[in-house]
Amino acid sequence: MFEFYCQYNVFPFKAWDILRSIYPHNEKADEIWRVLAKAKFLEWELTSSEHQWRLQNLKELCENAIREYNFLHEESGDTAPNHLAEQLQLLNEVFEKASEADVPTDVPDYLCCKITFDIFTDPVLTPSGITYERSALLEHLRTVGDFDPITRKPLKESQLIPNLAIKGAVQAYLKEHGWAYNMG
Repeated sequence: MFEFYCQYNVFPFKAWDILRSIYPHNEKADEIWRVLAKAKFLEWELTSSEHQWRLQNLKELCENAIREYNFLHEESGDTAPNHLAEQLQLLNEVFEKASEADVPTDVPDYLCCKITFDIFTDPVLTPSGITYERSALLEHLRTVGDFDPITRKPLKESQLIPNLAIKGAVQAYLKEHGWAYNMG
């Protein structure tokens, strides 16, 4: 079982989650997250490069097959119209779509903290309904004052609730967009 967790990188992130839930003020948890995120980003870079290389090779093979098919039909005197340019355009669109997840873009705003503008790692919900990164909000409460940074309403740490829906959305997003590990 341990090999399964390590193989699919579930174990380190689960351990981080447990550490964060037991010790929400632990500064080492943020450092651990940065190390885990960097490792996941490097893993994404490697797999993305391999994926892009395989896609490019497949695309070239498909282009050559389409060109050869059209050439053979032309040579045989087939009167069917030659749609080579149209077929190649369609092939390009298919391969562009296949590589979209590997192209870094902006992370959606709802997955980012309103204080740090980084992707959430430990999102918490305030009574006013705004989600923040736990460590950033706790730092705000300690250094600036006991109020919500956006609504300015009084706020205590005890009022914070983990936002599991956003956390799940972030995990799903990171699973599909490994480049986003480098955004935090």
